Amino acid sequence: MQSIFLDTLQGKKTSRPPVWFMRQAGRVLPSYMKLREKYSFQEMMANPKLAAQVTLLPIHDLGVDAAILFSDILVIPEAMGMDLTFTDKGPVFSNPLKNEIKPEMALQPDEKKLEYIYENIKEIIRTKPANTPLIGFCGSPLTTFCYMVEGISRNHTFPEAIAMLYKNKSTAIKILTAITDLSITYAQQQIKAGIDVFQLFETHAGLIPESLYKEIMLPQVKRIAKAVKSTGTPFIYMPKGIGFGLEWIKPKFADFVSIDWQTPIKKARKAVHKKVGLQGNLDPRLLLAPQAVIEKELEKYIPFGKKNKNWIFNLGHGLIPQIPFENVKFVVDWVKNTDWQR
Repeated sequence: MQSIFLDTLQGKKTSRPPVWFMRQAGRVLPSYMKLREKYSFQEMMANPKLAAQVTLLPIHDLGVDAAILFSDILVIPEAMGMDLTFTDKGPVFSNPLKNEIKPEMALQPDEKKLEYIYENIKEIIRTKPANTPLIGFCGSPLTTFCYMVEGISRNHTFPEAIAMLYKNKSTAIKILTAITDLSITYAQQQIKAGIDVFQLFETHAGLIPESLYKEIMLPQVKRIAKAVKSTGTPFIYMPKGIGFGLEWIKPKFADFVSIDWQTPIKKARKAVHKKVGLQGNLDPRLLLAPQAVIEKELEKYIPFGKKNKNWIFNLGHGLIPQIPFENVKFVVDWVKNTDWQR
């Protein structure tokens, strides 16, 4: 029996939408927090058995329909020679590109530095329950670029990174191209290691005007998408904040697109090509509310889920640490037990 998640991606009729969450293998899980008492984030990523265990915690604890690789989007800049440390206040680069006279020359891509992640994937494949699909991922070039230039993640306006796009566009494009080149290799190697689906995370699409995104970023994103789709692997694109740019997303580009919470799901369905599936778009902050309030909001999705079979239930972005585990489990159970009238 194939998974409901893969069936939906392949356009097959299912009795309900599949459900999984971005950042599901993280701080909302009590089991994850117990592991964090013993191991750092980097230690868990570097150990195949621990990385596999964390990846699969949401399958066992929440009952979601897909696992996503336990990793981080910043492994790409780390493999490009940047010194990365994960602190309690988020990731920090000791040598951000904003401090370099010629930032494009400071990068030294070494794909061998990513090999440990492929070993993690192989261990997940060996240990995961049957018919549990595994999602691989990387960060989109713009989002990765922002962290590389700024050096820290605490200011999500990334003023230095955005300034570089305007002050020195040619240098920015060289860096973006280098990120894309390594990301393509990374995606292809994840696929060879055994992932079933690949998702590209664009957390900060809304930082720049749509016209600039279309000019500089979209060609890079399409290069990654083409490399993934050429292998027959489903490609999900998550462009948070892209707004009306949703109309650019065609079947040749992506199989599914993840919708943020700022965009009503019905409007997104009208904007996106009908053959491209949707994923999302529940506001993760809703899961801080009492369950009765959550349920009322969830019920609003039933008419949409009844009509739209090519839809994956997910959030408009990732789970946040303050969300109670019980509320996340409540949502998963609700999605799985609701009559979607299909």
